[in-house]
This record gives sequence, structure tokens and C-alpha cells, in this order.
Amino acid sequence: MSFQPDYCHLLDAAHNRRPARLPIYEHIIAPEVMEKVLGAKFAALGTSNNPKDLDEFFRHFCRFFAEMTYDTVSYEVCITHVVPDSGALHGGKPGPIQNRNDFEKFPWADMPRRYWELATPRFDALARQMPEGMRGIGGVGNGIFEVSEDLVGFEYLCLMLSDDPELVGQLYARIGELMLTIWDEFLRRYGKLFAVCRFGDDMGFKTSTLLAPQTLLQHVVPQHKRIYERVHQAGGTFLFHSCGKIFDLMEAEIAAGIDCKHSNEDAIATFGKWIELYGDRIGLFGGIDVDLLVREKPNEIRRVVVELGSRFRRETKGFALGSGNSIPDYVPVDGYLAMIEGAKELRRQETA
Repeated sequence: MSFQPDYCHLLDAAHNRRPARLPIYEHIIAPEVMEKVLGAKFAALGTSNNPKDLDEFFRHFCRFFAEMTYDTVSYEVCITHVVPDSGALHGGKPGPIQNRNDFEKFPWADMPRRYWELATPRFDALARQMPEGMRGIGGVGNGIFEVSEDLVGFEYLCLMLSDDPELVGQLYARIGELMLTIWDEFLRRYGKLFAVCRFGDDMGFKTSTLLAPQTLLQHVVPQHKRIYERVHQAGGTFLFHSCGKIFDLMEAEIAAGIDCKHSNEDAIATFGKWIELYGDRIGLFGGIDVDLLVREKPNEIRRVVVELGSRFRRETKGFALGSGNSIPDYVPVDGYLAMIEGAKELRRQETA
């Protein structure tokens, strides 16, 4: 492979410095897409706890990122995967905490053990398979708001805000303590394995935030700040991923300490708007709308990626190119690969 990965390019973008070479970034790529690109079946091995299975999974997983010319490997283990009776985050059911009695009975003290029982063999296998020149980007998955949605359920959280606002405040404080405990251990064990830490905390949709901005500013952002500070104290860098129209929260998130931001959707605002508002202060990742990758032909995707990528490289320093959200399994493989080819063409143009 002629491409030599170097995580420092992505790290420069995260710190809002212009990287010498354009980095590409993706929040999540569906394993089904990876399998089709590589021509190998391996996704099912990622659910195993057998070290040999996990080594084989991460061998292919890391190889995918290297062959697609990324400088980092995007990976996280989510807290919600170990929540008892998990699933409310995805809707359609209440979470395990519906009232004060549920809150007090919830096994808070056991959650770190449950998390590390799942996460340790996976992070260890990732470390064994990490290609030379690369590091991870990710860490402890799910942010404060997403964990609250899984513990309560979005609809039921809205009711709790009306019925017992004091309990809501206590819930977010307890989630913050839990996440700090897990992040502390993550940074101690795996801080050097990851170039950039991140979580996804989707707090908005097309037209607004999911809860009133003041509610999120009161309960969620202060808990975010504690985690950003802890990551920075450990010498780390933090990428904040949140979908939706969250402009009402961005100034507070920047003040709280994020280094860079990912997720954008043209139906909400073009990437140029994010650059205009925040490009002088934080790195901005993404820029290529997922709708383009789904609907257009590969030649048109390559053309648009080169055109937009060249513009974004001129207009802001801390830019990493990728989809504005993620690569789910409904994105055509040819569409995804056309975006990668567009990024490669941009690099060729810059070195010509």
C-alpha cells in the first residue's frame, strides 16, 4: 500500500490547524459496507468475546480504514450496550428508570464493571491490530443526553421533566458521575491508543433541539464540560458529534471546551454556514451530505466532492472531509467509494 497513514494530519485538523495532507473522517461505517468493499465476511466476529475472533474482526476493521486512506480508525464501545433492559434510546419502549424508586434501585455502582467487561477485550484487540501510523478516534460511546434517553426513553423523559424536574436534575448529575468514572479509566488504559476522543450525543433534528435549549444548557452541557476537561487534563483532544439543528447550543459547547465538531445536514444548513459561524474557533469535520452519496451517480459524487472539498480547504483550517453523518448500510458502496476517490483526487491536485 503506497498510502502511509499518519494520525497527526487528523490531529492537526481537530486542533483547527491546516493539515499538510487532507484527512478524511467518518463517524460510523456500517460493517456491511466494509464487507462489500473488502470482499470479506467478518462483521459477526465483532460480537464475540473470544480474543481470536476479535483479533480477526479488528484485523479486517483496521485494514478497511487503512486501505480507504484514513489516518485514524473510528471506534467506540457504547455505554448503552450494558444498560439493563436497554433499547429505549431507539424509541418504542420506556427505559428502566421511570420514577424515583427506579432511579434509586438502578445498579449505578455496577455499571463501570459491566462496561469494562464488554469493552476491555475489544479495545485490547484494537490495540493489537492498529496499523503503524494510525491511532483511534472515538472511545466511550454515547453522550449524556443519549444515555438519559436509554435510561428513561425520550417521551418518558419529557413527562419526567414536567412531573419531577428535581429527579431529572439528579438523573443527569448521576449520569455525569458514571461517565466520568468510565472516561477516567478509559484515559488511563487507552488514552495513548486514541488520537482524538469523542462521543455522539444527538440533541437535535431538522428544525430544533429535541428538548428546549435551556433544558439542555442547564442539565447536559455542564456534564459535557466535565468530560471535556478531564480529557484535556489527560492531554487529549475532543471531537463533539451531534446531529440536528443545535445552533442554540454551539456557543455553550465551544465554551465548554470542544476542539472540533462533526455532523451536518444540508437540509438544516450548508457546511459553509458552519464554517462561517465557527470555523475560526474549532475544527469542522464532514461537509459531504449523505443524500448526495445515496442519490447521485459516482461520477457526479466525485465531481461534487472535489469541488466542495477544495472550497472547504480554502475557507477553513481544521477541515477533515467525510460524510455529514455516517455511512449506514443503505448508502451504495459505489457512492461511498466515489467520495473516497474524490478525496484522493483532491490530495493529488494539492501535490501536483
